[in-house]
Amino acid sequence: MYFLAAFAAFAFDGDVLQNRMKDKGPFSARVLSVVRRIPPGRVATYGDVAVLAGRPGAARAVGNVMRDCHRPDVPCHRVIAAGGRLGGYGGSEVLKRSLLMAEGIPVSGSRVRELDRVQWAPGGRYGRRKPRPRQRR
Repeated sequence: MYFLAAFAAFAFDGDVLQNRMKDKGPFSARVLSVVRRIPPGRVATYGDVAVLAGRPGAARAVGNVMRDCHRPDVPCHRVIAAGGRLGGYGGSEVLKRSLLMAEGIPVSGSRVRELDRVQWAPGGRYGRRKPRPRQRR
């Protein structure tokens, strides 16, 4: 579970949250919307989130949005770097690892193990990533 106590203790004012999102821009709002949909026990890469937010290739921009996001309703710890690397989490990789492990995600060192099994894809296509086409030489 993702900090139910934080939800209970934090009073959301819809108008204030909407205004904050407008200040950050439409891309940030789309990124946060995508990240909120990642279910417990699943992860997505910064690149995956960028594609789902409508800007393929903007993985670094997603990382910047995640870095600046301090909202308890956004499970930022579920967004990881390419290849299963944990990436940053407000400077505390230990905390990110602990949160992921608490959700049942296998982590070894600084990497998510069994990434194919736990990587989230919208529409319930868990663990089934489209194979990349082979490039001819």
